[in-house]
Amino acid sequence: MRLPYLCLRLLLPLRPYAPTKSFSSSSSSSSSRWWSRSRAGSATNHHHHHQMSSAAAGAVAEGSAARRFWIAASSREAAFASCTPFLLSLAAGSLPLDSFRSYIAQDAHFLHAFARAYEMAEECADDDDDKATITALRKAILRELNLHASVLQEWGVDPTKEIPPNPATTKYTDFLLATAAGKVDGGKGSDKIVTPFEKTKIAAYTVGAMTPCMRLYAYLGKELTVFLKDENHPYKKWIDTYASKDFEGNALQIEELLDKLSVCLTGEELEIIGKLYQQAMRLEVEFFSAQLVDQPVVAPLSRYRDPKDNKLVIFSDFDLTCTVVDSSAILAEIAILSHQKASQSGSDNALDRTKSADLRSSWNMLSNQYTEEHEQCIEGLLPPEEAKSVDYDQLYKGLEVLSEFERQANSRVIDSGVLRGMNLDDIRKAGERLILQDGCRNFFQKIGETREKLNLDIHILSYCWCAELIRSAFSSVGCLDGLNIHSNEFAFEGSVSTGQINRKMESPLDKVNKFKSIKSEVDSTTSSLSVYIGDSVGDLLCLLEADIGIVVGSSTTLRSVGKQFGVSFVPLLPGLVDKQRRLGKQEASVFKARSGVLHTVCSWAEVQAFVLGNDFS
Repeated sequence: MRLPYLCLRLLLPLRPYAPTKSFSSSSSSSSSRWWSRSRAGSATNHHHHHQMSSAAAGAVAEGSAARRFWIAASSREAAFASCTPFLLSLAAGSLPLDSFRSYIAQDAHFLHAFARAYEMAEECADDDDDKATITALRKAILRELNLHASVLQEWGVDPTKEIPPNPATTKYTDFLLATAAGKVDGGKGSDKIVTPFEKTKIAAYTVGAMTPCMRLYAYLGKELTVFLKDENHPYKKWIDTYASKDFEGNALQIEELLDKLSVCLTGEELEIIGKLYQQAMRLEVEFFSAQLVDQPVVAPLSRYRDPKDNKLVIFSDFDLTCTVVDSSAILAEIAILSHQKASQSGSDNALDRTKSADLRSSWNMLSNQYTEEHEQCIEGLLPPEEAKSVDYDQLYKGLEVLSEFERQANSRVIDSGVLRGMNLDDIRKAGERLILQDGCRNFFQKIGETREKLNLDIHILSYCWCAELIRSAFSSVGCLDGLNIHSNEFAFEGSVSTGQINRKMESPLDKVNKFKSIKSEVDSTTSSLSVYIGDSVGDLLCLLEADIGIVVGSSTTLRSVGKQFGVSFVPLLPGLVDKQRRLGKQEASVFKARSGVLHTVCSWAEVQAFVLGNDFS
């Protein structure tokens, strides 16, 4: 059962828009269930993800400060770290030994500063148990330094030979030692602090700046363990170290210490620790990004292909790929409230005097009919047996049936008159209030800043009934520049919708034909690499036609349909490591259209890390 619109509306806590008043929970939940919960199951899964995130956030808000800081920071930084050339090459086992030796030398500089920061934190702690914990953690760091020395000796490098720290290492160590010295947020420095409480606060700040390194390395160790199938993996010892129970124990130990030191702090002081934690995570990503990898890499894409002679063409769906809710439900709600407003004012304004209750009833009927028939359509187009490899032609034929269904459904909406009477200004205001998926705005903003330098184009392909809503959504967050939007449009008389739709893109076939047309036009003048980002069955043909197809969210319908036609869904990181290995074997092209493999991501941060790379430095 897909999600009713009322449940989706609960995902719009910030400034939901209506012409005369905010959307209210008292309005009929069943009246607006159609596209908001269809699109092949996407809404359900996006809502579930959001709901789980909110529940987790609520739990940690009352519990562990360390977990709360990690959740806030890891959604971006962990993805950025994983997609650095250094870690991808290390996971693939193809990292040049010289690159690893250089990394070990830089890490040794960092660990010396880390050990010194522990000493300074111990001096500031006023509790014997806290001091003992810090001492134990510092000894673990010293053991790690000994490991580094032995690794360097194994590979013929003199550990006593001085290799200067690079700028990223220096930036990180300076930050740690300044924090440990009390130079935080305009602080006066630990040498001028006399009260035990002030010193304990410095200890908390220092531990807050050190914890992310421990937690991130423990996280990466576990993430990379899956790539150790080959016992001869050259970096097995490194990965095993950070995936070990001992290291996880150290990470938990410093997190527990951070929680204990945070108990007596004010909300403002906890906020300072949160900022220090975030800054340390970003410095970790910069540290990994700064490691020299003198070989071709598959990520970021901005490095994989040469912008001078290869254009990057990015395509994205809009509803539930970029947004938290489906725009169709928003537009229907505006239309219903527009009729209500006209009825209350006593003026027709070219509107029917149809009661808003009748419109809600009509929308409810259309919604239920769409939901029921969409499920039947999906079931009817599935082949009886699962294909062993991708069967694009049969999938295309199946989605021809879905395309005809979508066109008929849109015709019923137009004929119902539900979409008549909307004011263009109301639509634009609703677009301004649409909430985008986490990380989506950052991605599009970064695209806008770098598209000329990186030689890339970006296109939105959407079923949305009114492209003006999309333009307003992106314009309101400063992402409209350079964005090409391909969608449907309302017909207007003056600034009021007539109820008709200029139907440019309403089916999977419309999307893939537009995709091919744009790609063909680009390819006529230069070589190109295409990326398509989507979330539903309607995106499936485009996802497969692109050189790189990325699935956002976890639509069960998309996956079940794709799987039945032989499509494989692979999480992004394992997919990139596999491609990095193939790149090392000098395969001509590791990204190929119609390969039948789609990459799945949990967030737009993963998309940005893969396509654009680290954006902190």
